[in-house]
Amino acid sequence: MTRCARLMEALKEKSFDAALIHRPENMRYLTGYTGEGCVFVCGAETVIVTDFRYVEQASRQAPGLRVLPTDAQHREDDRILELTDAHAVRRLAVERDYLSYDRHEALRAKLPFVELGALDSLPEELRLIKDAGEIESMCKAAAIASRAFENILERIHPGMTEKQVQIMLDYEMLSLGSEGNAFDTIAAAGANGSLPHAIPSDNIIRSGDLLTLDFGAKIDGYCSDMTRTVAFGRISPELREIYDLVYAAHMEALQAVRPGALCGDLDRIARDIIDARFPGAFGHSLGHGVGLFIHEQPRVASGSQTVLRPGHVITIEPGVYIPGLGGCRIEDMAILTSDGCIDPTTAPKQLIEL
Repeated sequence: MTRCARLMEALKEKSFDAALIHRPENMRYLTGYTGEGCVFVCGAETVIVTDFRYVEQASRQAPGLRVLPTDAQHREDDRILELTDAHAVRRLAVERDYLSYDRHEALRAKLPFVELGALDSLPEELRLIKDAGEIESMCKAAAIASRAFENILERIHPGMTEKQVQIMLDYEMLSLGSEGNAFDTIAAAGANGSLPHAIPSDNIIRSGDLLTLDFGAKIDGYCSDMTRTVAFGRISPELREIYDLVYAAHMEALQAVRPGALCGDLDRIARDIIDARFPGAFGHSLGHGVGLFIHEQPRVASGSQTVLRPGHVITIEPGVYIPGLGGCRIEDMAILTSDGCIDPTTAPKQLIEL
């Protein structure tokens, strides 16, 4: 069964006649198309609506699907009206969590006889379980990121700025075949390490600093995600204690990943280890799903009752963040299998001292 057919089954259960997809990751997942516009899905056909710039691209990426071009006389909403009329659509599911208010209201005004309802993340639910092809792409992306990290270790040194390390790492991933960054690379040295989502700056790396690097590659649109923290010279006993604690929390939680495990339980395993020594210093959730978008379901967070299943891909990324001192995070992805999980991130996790 095609992905669009699976979506239609879910739509029928909610009494929808069709769906209109605008979110780029969902358009790509359902059709393979990566350009702009939207995708109309109903029981009779799936149609890509786009402008002249992407008509040929859509035909190449989604052969067999009809491409309906827009122009000055036939804008996107005009084409959507044509499609809803042609297929007698009375209830249309739209991505209300993605469309702006103005865009939604314009669409509603154009379709006065069509009820617009919330798609309620149905495509994202289909994307939760990755198939063999998706997993293969993510493993390739993880291999590129791991190799890129190992390749720059011999070239980074005190005196460099966070920005310089970021640029070096990004270039290395591109050189190894990444389509682009899975997200903006984080490079945080010294006191900036207490910022979980620090923006690389002109801050100079000094001997005695920890440097946290959070980065990912992309293959076939699928992301990888990993974090490593390295030391420069001799670090303080407190920083080493922080690293050892984060490493222990990471390994304990990773070893507990298996089908049937609750996401909230994984978070608790790592959090209990860290809170025993640094209460409140691990302020974000343990992890998240990864796929065509870097932050997907399921959430690996405190209290989550989501049960892991084969095909889920999640991150395990505990951290400790101490303002004025710095921080540490270690992250790998975990791909759920029938009896456990695969960790596609091959870069070493023990403390690296440069």
